[in-house]
Amino acid sequence: MRVWAGAVRAAVRAGSGLGEFRERFDFGGRDVASWFPGHMAKGLRQMRASLRRADCLIEVHDARIPLSGRNPELQEVLGIRPHILVLNKMDLADPHRQLTTLEHLKQQGCSHVVFTDCQHDGNVKKSNEYSILVIGVPNVGKSSLINSLRRLHLKKGKATAVGGEPGVTKAVLTRIQVCEKPLMYLVDTPGVLPPRLKDVETGIKLAVCGAIHDHLVGEDIMADYLLYALNKHQQFEYVQRYGLAKACNDIETLLRHVALAQGQVQKVKVLTGTGDVNVKMLNYTAAAYQFLRDFRAGCLGRVTLD
Repeated sequence: MRVWAGAVRAAVRAGSGLGEFRERFDFGGRDVASWFPGHMAKGLRQMRASLRRADCLIEVHDARIPLSGRNPELQEVLGIRPHILVLNKMDLADPHRQLTTLEHLKQQGCSHVVFTDCQHDGNVKKSNEYSILVIGVPNVGKSSLINSLRRLHLKKGKATAVGGEPGVTKAVLTRIQVCEKPLMYLVDTPGVLPPRLKDVETGIKLAVCGAIHDHLVGEDIMADYLLYALNKHQQFEYVQRYGLAKACNDIETLLRHVALAQGQVQKVKVLTGTGDVNVKMLNYTAAAYQFLRDFRAGCLGRVTLD
């Protein structure tokens, strides 16, 4: 399968002309680096207070953005207690980038790193700690990790809500038992982003992976950046999925094919000399959202953006 995928990727590269792809992404003066909802600030205060009764910290991040997803504000918190860095959603990230990722994280002082996929409990390792605080940026799988460990050890259903959008957990929850022997509790926390991201591209990566609400950034700019990133990392699965003749550099061309492939149209009222006429047009906004959903679901290949 890997040989076949490599052959397809090589054929797409040959047919597209790598020189046509953008070497840099133009953000057009956009600034998405100031998103900091009030419940995040409250959650950070509660987390600091909870540290007094925590034996260990589990820091959860998205394996597709193992560097960009980390919150500098939490680095201070992590220095107080021993911690494990869990890179979740490993099934969506490029497996060939794991060693490089581990090297970068080791340089940052992270020596205990675990790759997981909480959708499949077999990929979650057992722990010997007792009271553990689970922290991280929004929508990286903190609640899923807790529920997965609960199913694995206690054979019980989920105890904390999960969702595909950031902000499901809005406050530090009570302790949740996930194991009997040894007796172990985990505490779920709200995702926390720093008040100021270091650069716009970091914010876009977080948004593309679902850590920031789509409407706060805009599906159009996110879809355009995603196309740029896929081409940059030579991930051309979108060509076959949406019926393109070859890889493209223009987001409008791609979204046209997405809309046609998914049948995404909208009625638009047109004013004419004889009255109003309703016509059907391709829905590019819906197509952009579908493009993002396909990426987040792993339908466009396993990609690591960092």
